[in-house]
Amino acid sequence: MHDLTRRGLLGAATALAAPLLAGPLAGPALAQPKWPARPVQMLCPWAAGGGTDAVLRIVAILLEKELGQPFNVVNRTGGSGVVGHAAIAAAPADGYTLGIITAEICMLHWQGLTEVTYKNYTPLGLMNNDPPGIQVNINSPYKDVKQLADAIKASTPGKFKASGTGQGGIWHLALAGWLGAMGLKADHVRWVPSNGAAPAMQDLAANGLDFTTCSVPEARAMLDAGRARSLAVMAPERLSAFPNIPTLKEAMGVDYNSGAWRGIAGPPGLPAAVVSTMDAALGKVFASQEYKDFLNARGFGMVYADAAGFGEHMAKADVSLGDAMKAAGLAKV
Repeated sequence: MHDLTRRGLLGAATALAAPLLAGPLAGPALAQPKWPARPVQMLCPWAAGGGTDAVLRIVAILLEKELGQPFNVVNRTGGSGVVGHAAIAAAPADGYTLGIITAEICMLHWQGLTEVTYKNYTPLGLMNNDPPGIQVNINSPYKDVKQLADAIKASTPGKFKASGTGQGGIWHLALAGWLGAMGLKADHVRWVPSNGAAPAMQDLAANGLDFTTCSVPEARAMLDAGRARSLAVMAPERLSAFPNIPTLKEAMGVDYNSGAWRGIAGPPGLPAAVVSTMDAALGKVFASQEYKDFLNARGFGMVYADAAGFGEHMAKADVSLGDAMKAAGLAKV
């Protein structure tokens, strides 16, 4: 009887002690691992070798240095950017599939190409913005943007021809917005669709156009060759890589800004720890000398906004680009 009692007491003591022993040991096993605990996939809606791809790849390299895990770029192209943008929005909300989104996300839904809008993302950081410049042939009679603007205002609709991208692209909308800011209709200048800025600049150099509204980095080859000159940029301040080109506001008093911006984002519902970690890391990436050297070497616009600021930027861009598309007759919704 004495033996049984002792075994019973020992069993009860063991049972009581078990939770106390298990608690501290089980705690770390149940704790969430610090993010990122494994490689992160970074989706790019545009093709390898382009400006967006280049920006994402340098950001990925610097994020790996900052956070200690690989950030692997995967190009998911197609549908004028719809495929890749939709894939980022539809990714699992665990922080292991993020991506780069561009100005087109505030355009595609207005064209009826997708239901995805900027609201379908968790913004993490705006990493750059390439504002459009207004370029003319080197032999153009217009020596500054005010002279060009006055001539456009005095002209009959369709007399002036411009290009920079396809119909309804970001540089077409930049023209429409600029004309609207001057009180003109979006089609007052005839848009000549092109397959991009490079062929448009070649057409400009051959006197086939009156001006282009593509980004200055895209026009750089013709500018450096002395076959074109840039009269102004549609930006709030001058570009550090092109300090001699004035802003529209400086040159003619028109406060209109536009641009092909790029930012890092993830699907909706990302954990707060992922957002705060990425927010801080992207700020450090942008502030790094390596990133600044990369942007400056290519003439890319040095523009940054944190997670909250990027969200506000997209909301404003969606309204302004939507208005421009409606004015140009390009909106279908």
